[in-house]
Amino acid sequence: MKLLGAIGLLSLCLIAPALAQPRHGLSAFGDLKHPPGFRHFDYVNPDAPKGGELRSWQLESYDNLNPLILKGVMARNLSLTFQGLMARGMDEPDAVYADLAESAELADDRSWVAFNINPKAKFSNGTPVTAEDVVFTVEAAKKDGHPVYQLVLRDVDSVRAESRLRVVFRFAETESRRDLPLTVAQLPILPKAWFAGRDFASPTMEPIPGSGPYRISRVDAGRSLTYERVKDWWARDLPVNRGRHNFDWYRDDYYRDREIAFEAFFAGEYDFREEVTARHWATSYTPKPAFQDGRVKREVFKDETPSGVQAWFLNSRKSHLADPRVRQAINLAYDYEWANKTLFYGLYKRTRSMFENSDLAATGLPSPAELELLEPYRDRLPPELFTREFQPPQTDGSGNNRANLKKAQALLLEAGWKISNGKLVDAKGKPFELEFMLYEPSFQRIINPFARNLERIGIDISIRVVDISTFENRMRSFDYDVMSRRFVQPLTPGIEQRNYWASRSAGTVGSFNFSGVNDPAADDLIEHIVKARNRDELRAATRALDRLLMWGWYVVPHWYSGTFKLGYWDRFHRPARKPIYDVGLVDTWWIDPARDKALNLQRQR
Repeated sequence: MKLLGAIGLLSLCLIAPALAQPRHGLSAFGDLKHPPGFRHFDYVNPDAPKGGELRSWQLESYDNLNPLILKGVMARNLSLTFQGLMARGMDEPDAVYADLAESAELADDRSWVAFNINPKAKFSNGTPVTAEDVVFTVEAAKKDGHPVYQLVLRDVDSVRAESRLRVVFRFAETESRRDLPLTVAQLPILPKAWFAGRDFASPTMEPIPGSGPYRISRVDAGRSLTYERVKDWWARDLPVNRGRHNFDWYRDDYYRDREIAFEAFFAGEYDFREEVTARHWATSYTPKPAFQDGRVKREVFKDETPSGVQAWFLNSRKSHLADPRVRQAINLAYDYEWANKTLFYGLYKRTRSMFENSDLAATGLPSPAELELLEPYRDRLPPELFTREFQPPQTDGSGNNRANLKKAQALLLEAGWKISNGKLVDAKGKPFELEFMLYEPSFQRIINPFARNLERIGIDISIRVVDISTFENRMRSFDYDVMSRRFVQPLTPGIEQRNYWASRSAGTVGSFNFSGVNDPAADDLIEHIVKARNRDELRAATRALDRLLMWGWYVVPHWYSGTFKLGYWDRFHRPARKPIYDVGLVDTWWIDPARDKALNLQRQR
């Protein structure tokens, strides 16, 4: 019996991780602003009143309420209904704090992390959240989830429920261990029991019970989606949630046209809009009576996050876009300075980096730390990368882009194209054809001047406007020449960069490697980002990758403002300070009863 007991104890030791000190939060490099026992985030009003309805808008439509799968068009703001094991602090680069899990335990070498689920945690249908729900969510996401999740979770060796409320993740022997505890901590947890008899990978329009602050109360297919605050929400008094989620109702209305959506805002159909159309911000607010009499406010907030990768992505998988000289020529045809003056009212700055608006962006010449990473690939990288700071082609803004077009045509001829009857053709006489794919007709006014310049150097241009479902399907299967897209870079880049730029993701349906980057040097630099042990190493690796990507001419970069431009009906109050890395309107504002009453009276008159 003693021998059997010893064997059993040994088996238990082999299965269970060594004990670690419980933590109230995690971060990539161990830095946490808030100590154990903190009461609330600094950017909230912990006594903010609850009540009222907040209405917003989204473009196009939706046909899926599962946040983890590829198929269908996912509805926006589903994060309101789900929780992760830990929640982001929006005044820190990457810190997460106890939410569904009341604590975490992390191995010194980050080879495993354990989460202890709060015994009060429950889904909106009243069933408790257990470790089995976490195991189900992770395994379903790895097997049938969106490729983005499959990619970032691929180094999760195992996830196991040690008890009803304790779940343990073990990670593969890779350098991605730095980020994996944070990745799994923020994954939205779905109820295992609800999916019994349902196909996880298929879109659903039936609301999935979540454990978050809201539940979906009304689905008007493709037109609107209404969220109702869970009045007896089990997590409302946790430090990460005090002062947040103050509206009783939140509704997204879906519009197929930006112009119609803008007019609907001034008709009082919804409450706020982040303005991303320069023309609207510069000219369309001031004539409106609601703006003139103060019922609608317009405000600019500083944006301290990376501005995101927004660009025309050139699909280098296509043979006619595979040569970087061709992609550079296309860049030369875009006259940003003229567009900013004429179309954007001078409101934007040109994007020069994949990590714009952050200290991760490459500037000047490569530092010694960057050179150490780049030197092994010198013979396959553009010589200019080592001798010049990257800058997109520039013009004087007059609309005369002749000098750059001449350079572009020379590059195309150098790449093997020829001019025949004013058209660019290959060695077999096949014309150079380029299709822009988009789903917003209003964007054509921005593409048209660019297209005319491309036609001047002999390229046949077509602009294909498709519906959102077709756009999503073609985007996922990389069936396009050029398309406009935007995705956000994190404050602490890591394993998600594999999804954006790694060779493996270039052939993965549904990945964000829109340009088809397939370069061993990029793969190596991504792994240096993933394994960076501190912010200095992270900065060097990120800047080195930035140089490789920008000098590869994989995109025609767009523009950014470094601000949030917000228009809203004057019925709100907000905390004294906003979160550093967000506007905070949905998350931390609340209805001001006096302003709301006055506004409603004015509307009725």
